[in-house]
Amino acid sequence: MQAANPSLIAENLACRRGERLLFRRLSFRLEGGAACHVTGANGAGKTTLIRALAGLTTPYAGSVVREGALGLLDERTGLDPDLPLGRALAFWEHVDGCTSPDGAITILGLGPLLEVPVRFLSTGQKKRAALAALLNRAVPIWLLDEPLSGLDTETIGKVIALIRLHVGGGGIALIASHQPLDVPGMTSFAIEDFAPAPEEDHA
Repeated sequence: MQAANPSLIAENLACRRGERLLFRRLSFRLEGGAACHVTGANGAGKTTLIRALAGLTTPYAGSVVREGALGLLDERTGLDPDLPLGRALAFWEHVDGCTSPDGAITILGLGPLLEVPVRFLSTGQKKRAALAALLNRAVPIWLLDEPLSGLDTETIGKVIALIRLHVGGGGIALIASHQPLDVPGMTSFAIEDFAPAPEEDHA
């Protein structure tokens, strides 16, 4: 469901991977109309942060407070690999109460692929399919983990335009990406800025 005033707040967040402390003392507050770009090297904790914000993993310390429904885009499509793409998308359209799915399918060029089983789609095609499912959820908070990976230049432009449109309409987007993003007013931080000192690493 849409929230009239969505927000996503992290307070003194810390996360581990195994015995390793990835980051600590990470705080931010995003209100409707805000975009935030999280950068960092592979393994630094970007995906762990996204999963903590989505409620899929429990932070080692700190808290996450969210107002409004969220949608997560990561390396998993969430689509049944054995179904044709059209039916796989239709399942979630029914669950999410989407009454006009054709717009996302058209924007992302998925029309010719609707009869192809999801498992046969390329990496880029699966990413576009997952984006279509996200658009059709109509949730105010987007958590995007490397949303541009595997996409061609034209599709990257479309995805950035969709992020700008979402934020411009009062939504929130937090994007973890190695690639530059041209989104007006977007803030950014490097996950390494919150890395622990050596003596804290296994604290």
